[in-house]
Amino acid sequence: MIRLQVNGHQVDLEAPLSILAYLGQIGANPNSLAVELNGQILPRDGYSSTEFKTGDRVEIIRMVGGGSRPPQRPAASI
Repeated sequence: MIRLQVNGHQVDLEAPLSILAYLGQIGANPNSLAVELNGQILPRDGYSSTEFKTGDRVEIIRMVGGGSRPPQRPAASI
């Protein structure tokens, strides 16, 4: 049994599981999120080769599009 924390919640896995496999298991799209493993952002190309270990702390962050609009220029007075 592998016990870890994911987004502050305890998760128990039956067997070693890669991050990519775990994301698939929970229905998350790996292209629209970031994964922090034990305080370090993990590059996406490491999702399939990195397996969870007991005691890991994981944060899965969903990226959201958007941002702020450029500042408005004051209208010219006539």
